[in-house]
Amino acid sequence: MCCFRYLVLLFVAGNAVAVGDGALVGGGIESDSENGLNLALVGGYGLTDKTWFTGGLASSSAELGTGRDLDNLYADLELDHWFEPLGIRVGGVYWGNSDILESRDARFSLYWRGDRAAFATDFERRDFDLTIPGTDFSPGRRLAFDADGLGATLRFDIGDRADIRVSGMKYDYSVPFRPVEDSDVIGLISASRLSLINSLVDHRARITLGLDHGEKRWEIEAATSEGAIVRIRRKSYTLRLLLPMTDRSDIELGLGFDESEVFGEVTFFSVFLYFYDSD
Repeated sequence: MCCFRYLVLLFVAGNAVAVGDGALVGGGIESDSENGLNLALVGGYGLTDKTWFTGGLASSSAELGTGRDLDNLYADLELDHWFEPLGIRVGGVYWGNSDILESRDARFSLYWRGDRAAFATDFERRDFDLTIPGTDFSPGRRLAFDADGLGATLRFDIGDRADIRVSGMKYDYSVPFRPVEDSDVIGLISASRLSLINSLVDHRARITLGLDHGEKRWEIEAATSEGAIVRIRRKSYTLRLLLPMTDRSDIELGLGFDESEVFGEVTFFSVFLYFYDSD
């Protein structure tokens, strides 16, 4: 869910640039073949043509390996200001479920944006509370730890109708995870791609090719990540199509495929609607 929301908000921020000092609101749904479900609301408001607020709220439901459903909450708020050509973006995020895993994050980006390219250096501080349920053979335990993330994002045009975006992030955790000792955490892993445990990553990377065809926009994306506690490598491939509905609204359709060493292969589908109001 973390990566999914991150992409949605990147989209919102990108359109906030186009809207200028107007506003953008959107919402949608994503479901997958393992009964995972995500509902999200996103929005952006331009105070000026160089200063924007963006935010999102999402709720997801995923099935744990034990067969029990788990509901998760995601909320974030970011402020972006472009000094031309440099800019900064700061934000805060809450994500998780108080019964198992909670994450409170602070984000900061310093970026440069030109006519045909943009580059950002991304910093992230994450504070976690993880509760491992007790069993008949072992007591429950609660872990508090944090992680510092450092990454980068590069976007550049290739011709007038295509662009490429590449991004990656590496995390340094305050505790040394030992997969053998922490093997009971495997019970928190879901067959759904929306599992809480998928937020605890050692590193992640993605590459996206965007193609403009008239008023339509296609995006083809490949992403990979590796877990920090249980060393699960996950790969994801997504195809998205953005279509205009009116001169002030768009619809975005997404179809994707996830594969993991633990929960196997999962397909997912999403539909989002966006509405714009510019001055």
